[in-house]
Amino acid sequence: MVQSFSDRYGRDVLSNSPHPKRPESVETAAEPGLVVEDVQTGFCGAVVDCDKYGVTLEDRQGKRRAFPLGPGFWIDGKPVALVRPTRPAAAAPSRTASGSRPVEHHRARTARESRVYVEGKHDAELVEKIWGHDLRVEGVVVEELGGADDLPEIIRDFDPGPGRRLGVLLDHMVDGSKESRIAERATTGSGAEHVLIIGHPYIDVWQAVRPSVLGIDAWPDVPRGVPWKEGVLSAIGWTEEPPAAWRRILAAVNTYTDLEPAFLGRVEEIIDFVTSPGAA
Repeated sequence: MVQSFSDRYGRDVLSNSPHPKRPESVETAAEPGLVVEDVQTGFCGAVVDCDKYGVTLEDRQGKRRAFPLGPGFWIDGKPVALVRPTRPAAAAPSRTASGSRPVEHHRARTARESRVYVEGKHDAELVEKIWGHDLRVEGVVVEELGGADDLPEIIRDFDPGPGRRLGVLLDHMVDGSKESRIAERATTGSGAEHVLIIGHPYIDVWQAVRPSVLGIDAWPDVPRGVPWKEGVLSAIGWTEEPPAAWRRILAAVNTYTDLEPAFLGRVEEIIDFVTSPGAA
C-alpha cells in the first residue's frame, strides 16, 4: 500500500488560490541507484546505501552525503518520502565491516572477564557498528567510560589480573594532555601489565570519520571557548542538533575504510590486547 506524508513544503506564495493544496510526499523505497534531490540542501545523487539510520547519496563527482529517511526529497520534481526497501534475505557477506571474515553459525560465547572501555556513547556506537561481529565472536563486552577522570576508580574496582585484562580507548590523548597524565598514573603499580590505555588524537570521535564520507573537505577548526560539536555544525552548515547530526554521521559509515587509520589502529590494538592468549 502506498502511503502519503504531509511534510515541510510550504505554500506557493505566487499562487492565486487563497488555500493552495500542499504537495504530499509519496513513500518511495530507497533502492540502490535511485536518483533523488534533497530539498533543503539541493544535493542530488544516487542512493548507494540505506539502513535504519538513514540513506547515503553519491553525486556525479563521487561526493557522498548522508540524510535521514522520510520526507524532504524530490524525484523528477515531485516530493517523496524515502523509506528502507524491503528485500529478501541477502547472501552472507564475505567480509565484516571491520574487514575480517565473518564466523558463521557460531554460538554466543560467554563473555570474557576482560573488558573494553571507550569514552562516551558515540565511541561505543561507532565501535559496535564496525567491530560488533568480531567482539561478539570473541565474547568481549564494550562499556562506556564517562570520562578519563573516572579511570583510577574503574581500574581499582575492576581489579585487573591474569585472565582479566582491561583495555581503554580515550579521546584526544596526546603528549602533555590531561588524559595522558591520568593514563600514566593509572597504569602504575600492581596489575598494570594487565591494563592497556591508549588514545586517538582526535578531539572527538566524530573526527575519526573521514570527511569525504560526509561530503566535506575537512573537519573545521573550532575557536577556543566554542563548544566543539556546535562549532563544527555551524561551520559546515548543518542545522541539526548534535544527537541528530551524529546519527547522520553514523549512517554514512559502512566499513572500516570510512574511518581514519589512526582510529582503526588504536581499536585493533585494544581488541588484540584483551583477546590474546592469557586474556581469557
